[in-house]
Amino acid sequence: MQDEESVARGLQKRDPDAWAELYEKYFSRVYRYIALRVGDKTEAEDLTGQVFLKAVESISSFKWRGVPVSAWLFRIAHNQVIDYWRTGKAKLHSPLEALEECLISNGIDPVLEAERNLDIQRVLQAVGQLTQAQRDVIELRFAGELSTAEVAKVLGKSQGAVKVLQHSALVALRKRLSSGSNNEEEL
Repeated sequence: MQDEESVARGLQKRDPDAWAELYEKYFSRVYRYIALRVGDKTEAEDLTGQVFLKAVESISSFKWRGVPVSAWLFRIAHNQVIDYWRTGKAKLHSPLEALEECLISNGIDPVLEAERNLDIQRVLQAVGQLTQAQRDVIELRFAGELSTAEVAKVLGKSQGAVKVLQHSALVALRKRLSSGSNNEEEL
């Protein structure tokens, strides 16, 4: 993607090529982030569409301040997820269902597929035990594929705080996942 400021200018001028580039680059990343947060494929698709619609509607109020466009877009996604949970329309779903849609297998052996699903389920359960701030960082960094700087902008935190949260989350995940594998071996 070209220079962030020129991208922002193209979006504000409603240049179809700039919007197409933004959509192509970020759609799957925004979808994965939302799917992980809401756990429902259909809701994640709807919310992802709403994120891009809100972006189009609010681009005129976007002010270039050196913040990557991706941080602005993921802030919209973050707010959409919060609104989704606040409305009470949210149903409790397993994040595994929506995440599996993102990780569709290509003729993988059913045994390997089942093992992979169990591994994903263990990771999601471990992520669910993190603090909300740690989960936010992990979801944005790994599902949304954002840089530390972009996560900091989305969450309104310093880069140092994001790095600390990420480190503590990864240590906690490593601890939970390694203790979980030891418990399985004992059975």
